[in-house]
Amino acid sequence: EALERWPASMFGNLLPRHLELIREIDRRFLQTVLVRWPDEPERVDRMRIVTDEDHAQVRMAHLATVGSHAVNGVAALHSELIKSHLLPDFAELYPERFQNKTNGVTPRRWIKGANPELAELFDEIAGEGWARDLARVQAVEQHADDPAFLERLAGIKLRNKERLVAHLDPILGLDLDPAALFDIQIKRIHEYKRQLLAGLAVVARFLRLKDGEDLPPRVVLFGGKAAPGYVMAKHHIRFLSDVAQMIDQDPQLRGRLSMAFVPNYNVSLAERLIPAADLSEQISMAGKEASGTGNMKFAMNGALTIGTLDGANIEIRDAVGEDHFFLFGHTAAGVQALKQDYVPERFIAESPLLQRVLALIERGFFCHDDPGRYRDLVAELRHIDTWLVCADFDSYIAAQDRVDAAWQDPTGWQRSAAMNIARVHGFSSDRTIAEYARDIWNVSSVPVTLEER
Repeated sequence: EALERWPASMFGNLLPRHLELIREIDRRFLQTVLVRWPDEPERVDRMRIVTDEDHAQVRMAHLATVGSHAVNGVAALHSELIKSHLLPDFAELYPERFQNKTNGVTPRRWIKGANPELAELFDEIAGEGWARDLARVQAVEQHADDPAFLERLAGIKLRNKERLVAHLDPILGLDLDPAALFDIQIKRIHEYKRQLLAGLAVVARFLRLKDGEDLPPRVVLFGGKAAPGYVMAKHHIRFLSDVAQMIDQDPQLRGRLSMAFVPNYNVSLAERLIPAADLSEQISMAGKEASGTGNMKFAMNGALTIGTLDGANIEIRDAVGEDHFFLFGHTAAGVQALKQDYVPERFIAESPLLQRVLALIERGFFCHDDPGRYRDLVAELRHIDTWLVCADFDSYIAAQDRVDAAWQDPTGWQRSAAMNIARVHGFSSDRTIAEYARDIWNVSSVPVTLEER
């Protein structure tokens, strides 16, 4: 996403010979460009590796593309955006280099290690080789209409939630109900991933419950870390923590809504959170997430996804079926069109619920010690809203209402969970690595025989 540019002066001071080599690569490359497009000097300037200006910079993505024999994105949408938006001139010059390799995750860690009860179930119905041939778990779909199987699947999920609650109790001091819907968003804290949108939806749920609406019990958990200098991301963490604290202090919401920002998020904690999740939050603004892998881990463990058409969400939805995925929000193309003349106030004016949410935050309800703490956050949403939180808010709430309705049909929910488990086998890292080996590295597998000792 960054398309790094390094100052040529700094580069030359640190690595003078490397810079000489890069300039020579650039000179030879530009000859190729000039031969292809002799009457397009502006294209030559766009494609330079080293910019031709007083404060020259080395365009690292251009250098990488020129120096590689293959260029790929890590999800289908990402690969298309590379060709259409990030490196279109290079894709036109070297169309044979550009391809797609959708990310994958290892079932050895994210099912066999993290969810041993589910792994035992797979051993029974798919054979013990499933962890190295995940396609075998398609056998789960044959049992998707068997009430006894779905009850067993639900039991595994419940016990994973009980284990998570037992682990979090001394950390959070919250009395979480394992029978509630566990709604989890764990990932790097970044504005484009829109933890803020999920936080606003929790505030909306808070208001609706206070209004007397009968909504099913829900536990909402956030986790992740922000980059050290990312001030706004840390501001969002504090906002989520303040909302969670206020909800925890309201006896009227006890057993109906719980929320927490889980501290010190890491892989070990993810191995507890992912098997316990009922709902996977994958709500980035469309066109910004290269792929994501948390979405794959959640789906493999029987969580249903609420998400935008971004990154690998698109391929996950195609694989599991639209009936087993809660879709909302603008598409990547819709985002580009909306950004041409975006006025967030228009979307706020059309959403009475969003108006109430923003007003409650703005007046300091969640920060009595410092009532103005989040006025800048609300002002950004009202007047700029870089990540289209306001534009997607009502669609997100409508999708969450569909989640609530689906949750109240336990058999239907578990059937959707089974479909997610059975149909996301293509997101194994074994498949990804095999594609790299075949299409990019040109290497073949090596048989390994283990001798018994």
